[in-house]
Amino acid sequence: MTVNRDACLGLDDQDPLKGFKDEFVLPHGVIYLVGNSLGALPRRTPERVARAVSEEWGRELVGGWNSAGWYAQPLTTGDRLAPLIGAGAGQVVVGNTTSITVFQAVSAALRLRPGRRVIVGDVTNFPTDNYMLEGLVKALGGDYEIRDFAEPLGDDVAVVLLSEVNYRTGARYDVPAVTARVQAAGALMVWDVCHSAGAMQVDVSMADFAIGCTYKYLNGGPGAPAFLYVNPRHQADAENVLSGWYAHAEPFAFEAGFRPADGIRRFTVSTPHVLSFAALEAALDMWERVDMAEVRAKSVALTSLFIDLVEAGTDLELASPRDPERRGSQVCFTHPDGYPVMRALIDRGVHGDFRAPDILRFGFAPLYIGYADVYDAARTLIEVLGKELWRDEKYAQRLAVT
Repeated sequence: MTVNRDACLGLDDQDPLKGFKDEFVLPHGVIYLVGNSLGALPRRTPERVARAVSEEWGRELVGGWNSAGWYAQPLTTGDRLAPLIGAGAGQVVVGNTTSITVFQAVSAALRLRPGRRVIVGDVTNFPTDNYMLEGLVKALGGDYEIRDFAEPLGDDVAVVLLSEVNYRTGARYDVPAVTARVQAAGALMVWDVCHSAGAMQVDVSMADFAIGCTYKYLNGGPGAPAFLYVNPRHQADAENVLSGWYAHAEPFAFEAGFRPADGIRRFTVSTPHVLSFAALEAALDMWERVDMAEVRAKSVALTSLFIDLVEAGTDLELASPRDPERRGSQVCFTHPDGYPVMRALIDRGVHGDFRAPDILRFGFAPLYIGYADVYDAARTLIEVLGKELWRDEKYAQRLAVT
């Protein structure tokens, strides 16, 4: 494929999403291809957080729980986020962290399938998913077994936990097909949509549970709260083993024993992090104006362009699926010295990240990445490799966060 920069600028001019780039704060001279790890800062977020601090907290004080809507944030924010993952009102709760929501969803699923003693994961899932499964099994006294999804689904499987898009390679599962297969085996399906929400159309409505974060493509900010979807058919019977006071039917009755709330609120746990919610609310103000079909179409175009350009100028091996239908919004290549290569690239204004042992990872957030950005990023990567700029000794030193 032969593409020049002028052609890419022409594509940017025709882009229906081009106006959204101005709604982000992006450092001059930086091409930010790490939206799959931490999304860029929406321009309106500082003002929204400042208002929560100075006006809501500063003036309303404790009254802000009522007057500013803090108390209801896990539910009201869940309803706002729901359309982005194919869910409806009263089906999503926001709060806690991704790790906590994994624990909640899987433990609830196990209780809905008594007698089955197998949890199925994927060895290539993001590590926290598998770590939480290990911890849950230990907490349950070791009576459960963890298997990999590559093994057959027997009638002893209670729940399957998979990531729609693999964090290392960007490989994407066929969600409808896998969900149907799992449920046909009598098990419950839990989807992790951390690496797909905000980058493509997501539909969790067929799943039993789904979890995800809001700090990647959704731009909620570092430490932004996670979300949990519970299918309406399970809400009356599913149990939240983390029975914190917020999930009580009448939290301010201060009863001695726990009595779960009805509906999705029973999957809250404790006091919401109000300032983090404020940042997420600012991002959702923007997302409510976004056409996700346009986002996905641009994602496919950007990632395909990057693959073509990089492969035309380097001998890097593609680690992501070539078929865009099987790929999320990231592209990964392998290189035996991937870490210093990425450090050299970042030094030249193209920000990606590295995943051990040899993955160069590039995430494409269609709201603020354009076609000319992709062209420039590819040319810079080609230069770093062609001139062996990564061999500078300073790039070999590992930072705490890679």
